[in-house]
Amino acid sequence: MSQELIQAVMVLTKTKGFAPEVIFESLEAALLQAYRKEPSSNPDAYVELNRETGEYKVMAKKEVVEAVETPETQISLEDARQQSPRFEIGDVVEMNVTPANFGRSAAHTAKQMLIQRLKEAERSVVFEEYFSREGDIITGIIERVEGKNVYINLGKTEAILPPTEQIATETYREGDRIKCYIVEVKKTTKGPQIMISRTHPGLLKRLFELEVPEIFEGVVELKSVAREPGMRSKIAVYSRDENIDPVGACVGPKGQRVQHIVDELHDEKIDIVKWDEDPAIYIANSLSPAKVVSVDVNEEEKASRVVVPDYQLSLAIGKAGQNARLAAKLTNWKIDIKSETQAQEEPFEPYASGAGEA
Repeated sequence: MSQELIQAVMVLTKTKGFAPEVIFESLEAALLQAYRKEPSSNPDAYVELNRETGEYKVMAKKEVVEAVETPETQISLEDARQQSPRFEIGDVVEMNVTPANFGRSAAHTAKQMLIQRLKEAERSVVFEEYFSREGDIITGIIERVEGKNVYINLGKTEAILPPTEQIATETYREGDRIKCYIVEVKKTTKGPQIMISRTHPGLLKRLFELEVPEIFEGVVELKSVAREPGMRSKIAVYSRDENIDPVGACVGPKGQRVQHIVDELHDEKIDIVKWDEDPAIYIANSLSPAKVVSVDVNEEEKASRVVVPDYQLSLAIGKAGQNARLAAKLTNWKIDIKSETQAQEEPFEPYASGAGEA
């Protein structure tokens, strides 16, 4: 192995991205494991591999004794003094114990072990890279669709988009480029398993963080997200700078920022509302685009009663209750809605305490 070995290490360094020392250490460990399969091997042996020449030798420490009983770990005084006349009984001699016929068999065994160790190291590197990106967006190419699972090629590995994380209205085709949210990264015997999602609220959140500089810089804060994937979403935003409109920042010039996100989510409608520390105002905002006449809240029960103009009732509730449902998810408040006429005919019973009104 010598120069061929050094060349192989350099190739692995460039193609796999490993540090040369990682490969050399793996080689030493593989050679040592190969040596230990030899009959009468020294249990305390170790391998020295020259990083420049590729030459290696198996070294071991042996105790100098008068009469050798265990050749693997002992050496006679006479043999020890052939190396140095200074050795005495009880000294420890460090010596080359490389078997005479070790070269070819060791190279084959070490090669197999090295391949396995490098595979494990590569899996570990990939795992650490993607594990650190949990909760982030990743872009990949659809490699194949098997059953209901979609497999995404990420370059160094692949990820699984299971049916529960797919948007029902989307069609997934081989070769298409796709953005997904990394939900979880697990270690398995076959390498890292990366679970991704197109339905997770975090996908919408990260898309806005990437698209809106004010959010990325921390001037505008995205307080809450509610999604019905593929259909409609709501986000609540707040500005730490009174001179910056958080809704306008997210919409962008001529609506370009939000439109880029809508395009990425294949026309999922997105309502952007202003967050407010006053729950009554926040709830009223969350029902956008509907207008609200009044909001009565019970802080203890996190429940609210909302009155809207008669002509706004269907808009406030939304198709199949979608707008009201998303508003409740966004605010984490229970929301009951009535029109002005309904409120007059069957008034809400007033909350006993903790009530406020917008």
